[in-house]
Amino acid sequence: MTSSVHLADQAAEAAEDAATRARVDVRELGDVQALSDTDELFRTIWGPTDRNLVGVAILRALAHSGNYVVGAYDGSRLVGALVGFMGRHDGDLQLHSHILGVHPDLRDRSVGFALKEHQRAWSLARGITTVAWTFDPLVRRNAYFNLTKLGAGITRYYTNFYGDLNDDINAHEESDRVLIEWQLDSEPAIAASTLALAAPDIESLTGDGAVEALAVTDDGVPVINDASSDTLLVGIPQDVVALRRSDAELATRWRHAVRDVLGDALEDGYVTAGMTRSGYYVVKRTPVRSS
Repeated sequence: MTSSVHLADQAAEAAEDAATRARVDVRELGDVQALSDTDELFRTIWGPTDRNLVGVAILRALAHSGNYVVGAYDGSRLVGALVGFMGRHDGDLQLHSHILGVHPDLRDRSVGFALKEHQRAWSLARGITTVAWTFDPLVRRNAYFNLTKLGAGITRYYTNFYGDLNDDINAHEESDRVLIEWQLDSEPAIAASTLALAAPDIESLTGDGAVEALAVTDDGVPVINDASSDTLLVGIPQDVVALRRSDAELATRWRHAVRDVLGDALEDGYVTAGMTRSGYYVVKRTPVRSS
């Protein structure tokens, strides 16, 4: 038995365990009714919008052509969905994970984690070892989930990637995104799949010389520091979605501060090494290597 088979088996078992903990049934979708329910779920999550988030016809085409269209069910109710499609990056086949949504009523039940672990198992069973997607680097909940709960890493910063987005979450702000690359066979991804990946400890990091390149004041204002270190800490607001509603000007200040600090660090060759529970990206000058 090859190591790739062992890894696929490990991923399948981890995905099953994650679904059991979340108390959901995760399965591939294909019929029109299920895809219509998926479209409706996404609209419930993102709120009123004049853009087509995916659409039933596209979902049907993606599912029919062998791409990744999966839902999580609580009994007969669709409570989460995840959609991806095949692509290539630097000549290598990968899955691009396009949209993940969980009903607001179940966001604290680890449904999103169960969906992503199913996606990992699905990909590895097909010989795919990299899943990529973009997300807004200002959204702390997603950043912690992607870097620390899944063991993925940020590799690139894109300014205003989608242009103007009119929905309840993005609120017409510039749509900066970072590129996540999830190496499914990496030690962090394997550890994360069994809930064994620990969050970085900020006190240990600062004790080892990490410095705050972007700090958060007590009143939530970004402060850029002239910092130089092999390890940088880049803070982000606690809830940028709420901030956009209460203080759009401050949310925009955060957008530009994170763009300047995190974007420039990635451009200069730094890599992400996780996110602390307190909302700081850990950015290192050199890649983190296994011991």
